[in-house]
Amino acid sequence: MKMKEICGVGAAMITPFKPNGECDMEALGHMLNYVIDGGTDYIVALGTTAETPTLSPDEKSHILDFTRECVAGRKPIVVGAGGNDTAKVIRQINSMNLDGVSAILSVTPYYNKPSQDGLYLHYKAVAESSPLPIILYNVPGRTGVNMTAETTCRLAADCPNIVAVKEASGKIDQIDQIIKNCPKDFVVLSGDDGMTVDVMRKGGDGVISVAVNAFPKRFSHVVYLAKQGLFDRAAEAYEPLHEAVCALFEQGNPTGVKAALAIMGHINNTLRLPLVPATDLLNKKLEKLIREYELC
Repeated sequence: MKMKEICGVGAAMITPFKPNGECDMEALGHMLNYVIDGGTDYIVALGTTAETPTLSPDEKSHILDFTRECVAGRKPIVVGAGGNDTAKVIRQINSMNLDGVSAILSVTPYYNKPSQDGLYLHYKAVAESSPLPIILYNVPGRTGVNMTAETTCRLAADCPNIVAVKEASGKIDQIDQIIKNCPKDFVVLSGDDGMTVDVMRKGGDGVISVAVNAFPKRFSHVVYLAKQGLFDRAAEAYEPLHEAVCALFEQGNPTGVKAALAIMGHINNTLRLPLVPATDLLNKKLEKLIREYELC
C-alpha cells in the first residue's frame, strides 16, 4: 500500500527571516497556517526551499520543533536531511527529534558527483540506518548528478524503507520509467511545479511544491483535480498559474517565492547570502501577474 501521507501536494516550506537576518518564527507560524488552510496535504520542513545550508544546527532543531508544535497533528510532516557525506547524514538523522515526523526527504549527494553505484550504496546505508521511511530526492540541476530511473527502481525494489522519490530531473521520460518499473506501492512525486499534472497523468502521486507557499488554494485545487483523475480540468485550473509559477523560478528558489510572498504581505523579503532578493524587474512582473490573475 502506498504511503498516503506523502501523496497529493506537500508544501516545501520557506524559512522567513527578519530584516536583521534572524529566523522569524512568527512569520513561519503564519506561513504554516496559510498553506494548511489553503489545502496542502503535508508539510516539508528543512528542504532546499528553506535555505537549509545557511541554517545552524540549533536553528534547524528550533524550526523543526516549532513546525511540529504549530502543525499540531493537523497534517503529516516530512523533514529534509541529506548531504554528501553518508556517515554524516546517518548521524544527522539519528540525532534529530523525529517525534511526529512521517518521513525523511534526502537529497542525492552533491558536489562530489558519485557514480550510480555510489548513489545506490549511499541511499541503502541511509535507509538501513533510518528509523523513518526515506524519500529519495533527485535534483541534478542543484547537485550535479542525475540519479537514473534504473538506480531509483533498484533502490525501491531492494530497500523496503525507501518509499518514494521526489523527481526534479525535468525528464518526463525518466519519470515515466520510474512509474512503470518501480513496485506498485512506491510513491512518485514531481519535484517541478510546472510538471505536476503531466507527472500525475502518467500515474504519479503528487508533488512537493514551492508554488503552494504562495498560491496554496489555487495550486492545491490543481492537485486535487489531478488526484481525482480529472487531468484536463487540472490542466485548465493550472493555466492561470503558469506564468506566475515560471516567474517564481526565474532568479532561483526561494528568491522568487519570497518576492511573491512579500508582495502579498506575508513575509519580509529577506534572504541569507549568498542568495539575494529578486530584482525590481522580477518584482514588478510578479506584482502584475498576481494582480492580473487574482492570485492573492
